Amino acid sequence: MRRLIPYITLFVLLGMALQSHAQQPAVRARIAGLEQNADYMGLLQQDAQLQMREDSIASAIVQLRKQLREAPENRTQYANQIMQCENQLFEVRNAKGRIIDRINTIEQEWVLANLNADIARHEAGTKPSSEIPDSLKRRNLIENKPFQQHLAASDYTALQRAQRSEMQAIDLVNRYLANYLSIGELAAAYAQVPTEAEAIALQGQIDSLSTLNKRTADSLAHRWNYIYDNKSYAYDYLMEALRKEEQLDRQQTRISATMREIGTLQGTTASDELVDYFLRKQLLVGYESAIAEELGLDAAKDSLQGVSSQLAAIEFKLPRIKVEERLFIEYDSVAFSSKPHYTAENPIPACKIYQRGTIYRVLLGTFSTKRPVSTFRGAYPLSYEVTEAKKWRYYAGGFATLEEAEEAQARLKKRGFMRPEVVMWSDGEYRNLAEEPLPTATLSGYRIELTGISTLSDEVRNAILAVSETAEISRIGTNRFIIGTFDELTVAEQVAAAIREANDALSPRIMEINQ
Repeated sequence: MRRLIPYITLFVLLGMALQSHAQQPAVRARIAGLEQNADYMGLLQQDAQLQMREDSIASAIVQLRKQLREAPENRTQYANQIMQCENQLFEVRNAKGRIIDRINTIEQEWVLANLNADIARHEAGTKPSSEIPDSLKRRNLIENKPFQQHLAASDYTALQRAQRSEMQAIDLVNRYLANYLSIGELAAAYAQVPTEAEAIALQGQIDSLSTLNKRTADSLAHRWNYIYDNKSYAYDYLMEALRKEEQLDRQQTRISATMREIGTLQGTTASDELVDYFLRKQLLVGYESAIAEELGLDAAKDSLQGVSSQLAAIEFKLPRIKVEERLFIEYDSVAFSSKPHYTAENPIPACKIYQRGTIYRVLLGTFSTKRPVSTFRGAYPLSYEVTEAKKWRYYAGGFATLEEAEEAQARLKKRGFMRPEVVMWSDGEYRNLAEEPLPTATLSGYRIELTGISTLSDEVRNAILAVSETAEISRIGTNRFIIGTFDELTVAEQVAAAIREANDALSPRIMEINQ
């Protein structure tokens, strides 16, 4: 019954959304004079219905996230349902954006048609048939007369199209931010899940949302470049036509500063495209405000200042979401028991091969046939592997570091095992370290051995080379490095000291090489 709870919740929430969608909200024309336009009023009705549906789905997501926090045992189901709702939200917002485009087109065409008619009536000395509020004429910068008077018809049409596309860009930004928030929540859940299966499921959702957000960012960049290029061209053309050279020079200075900032932030945030949008949007709104002030368009200037304030309040330099890969590797040291640890009911298990990460084990022997438990002198935990050559390999323990494996190897030798060998798997690849001899030196001298580390940091490498520019650094196996050779012990000691100073967690060991 417990498993059904998340799905019942989802059905209830979706039912609420569908019920809201079925309602018929009352709408009013946003511009007086369009009440009789059936297409326009129908689009307003559809927009209102979609808004109700969007609100309902958004509420459902909030409720699901709350339940996810309160019932972490159902995390996977809730996360899947949240993604389903977010996909629906994405579709609703897409549909809403298309409808808003059509509504804006009808409104702008009506305003322009009536504005031109009123201009003609004014010149003829007759009274306009209907009064158009100044706010509708002027609050939108591009609807003011200078743009219509000085721009070619094709350029003005492109400017209007760019203006209508602004809502599409905003919708893409909202989608990106919503997905970013979801990825952050999934990443936090991923860091705490107790099982590998849950981690794999959450990683799949994170990858899917990350891919979706990359596409969203690409769409934003494409849409925004179109808007910015068309608007910038129209504004520059208007300023040139009106001989506002100082305004053009100031804008060029602002552009240079903005591009430098964009370059500085490149690759440091979650999305270069998002940073580019907001910084150039702020630049463009500043330019529009300056033009409005230059032309004395107070209503447009006030409107643009409001937009500028809203942009300034948005945090867009988002940090990258780092998802550290979870490795569910089971490590265990070697122990010995006087009583049989493995029986017919509890046989030696098959060796688990991890496709990610590194684990060391001690190979106790390779046999032609399966061996009885008594062969292994009470050691545990044990595991076995049947090779492609049909040989039976038996292993003891599972260790995170070479040192731990070598300590277990020494204890097994004391217990009478003849040739225990340290083996390792790195990302599923098997290696027997006993079959990888260290490189031999042609001359007597000294070398330094570092064990238990998978990589050498740049700080350590630089510290080594600062003492000895000719020092050779060689990797042996996965967690072992050899530095040298050195003809003099004092040089080897200086290098070892430099390594410890660069990273006090390392323990360099100086070894003498015989000719």
